[in-house]
Amino acid sequence: MKKPPTIKFMMKVIAVFIFTLYCAISYAQTPADSLLNFIAQNPKRASVYLQVNGVSVAALNENKLMPLASTVKILVAVEFAKQSASGIINQKAYVGLNELERYHIPFTDGNAHVDWLGYEKKLNHLKGDSIQLINVARGMMMFSSNANTEYLIELLGLDNVKNNIQLLGIKQHTPVFPMVASLFMYQNPNKQKEEKIIKGIEKLSDEAYSRYIYDIHKALVYNDSLKLKFNLQDLSANMQHTWSNRLPASTTKDYATAVAVLNNRKFFSEGAYSVLIDVMEFIMENPKNQEWLKHAGIKGGSTAWVFTNAVYATKKDGTAVELVYFFNELTDAENGRLQKWSNAFLLKILTDEAFRSKIALMFKPTPSIILKKKKA
Repeated sequence: MKKPPTIKFMMKVIAVFIFTLYCAISYAQTPADSLLNFIAQNPKRASVYLQVNGVSVAALNENKLMPLASTVKILVAVEFAKQSASGIINQKAYVGLNELERYHIPFTDGNAHVDWLGYEKKLNHLKGDSIQLINVARGMMMFSSNANTEYLIELLGLDNVKNNIQLLGIKQHTPVFPMVASLFMYQNPNKQKEEKIIKGIEKLSDEAYSRYIYDIHKALVYNDSLKLKFNLQDLSANMQHTWSNRLPASTTKDYATAVAVLNNRKFFSEGAYSVLIDVMEFIMENPKNQEWLKHAGIKGGSTAWVFTNAVYATKKDGTAVELVYFFNELTDAENGRLQKWSNAFLLKILTDEAFRSKIALMFKPTPSIILKKKKA
């Protein structure tokens, strides 16, 4: 006669069953639902703002300042479009690759700059050792080349770029500064204790921090030896984390307001929007997207801890959508999963009204309070 199973054995069986069921549920879950559920389970590390036809549909921590990473490059793209349309710069002019290389620090951009150059070579866009400005701007947005961004900031003028914060209706934004130059703040040539350097940087106000970085940027323009002294080994995980947390920051609500200006086609000149189409709306070059979208643009960004995305789209049926979502303090694994799920999440929001309703129920926006004046 067989002995009845022990309690310990039964607990193991139950544990295996629960784990198997969890795996089955996780596997059955769509990528879009996976990203949505991650937001719901990690509200302190996430911020979301969704509006449809100008009406707020969903919001979570929408007024919380969070690092933008490369999403801040939208401000540079807008300035590039404005100056191109007004004739201040010639988007068809050629720039030497050596001018861009001045700001390229290998292994600090996820190979973005090298990948962009390979892409342009395949398209035969290079003329000797030069390339047109419009392709430099596209490389900033499509591949997120930091070197291209730095060059354009110098060409367009940092103050002009920063003026777009107010122009686009952004209310909360920390100072904008050149991203490549900011890495030099975390160099340690005298081999001091990292904690001392980090504490010193953390004591700096945002204004002082950005001012020091701009001085470094100007030095990069005129001093080739500065880049040669850059030591990648100084960028430890702690240094990178501090750098990531001090990147320009804003809110999902503010960046939804900004991309709505790009979406509505009413604010800038026709010429400026025409340039923005080339620079920001590269997803429309896919014939399949042209079948159901009137226009759409996207810019994302990431560091080891940050993942951000700002998206706008107008469908052929006239529906206008702006979606912005930010994450911070992610693990490498979480960051990788979120980026993998992101396209499916965006597509679901644009095409599935039931999914938008689901988000609206989960993250209801706070209704605006209108104060009535008392009668005298």
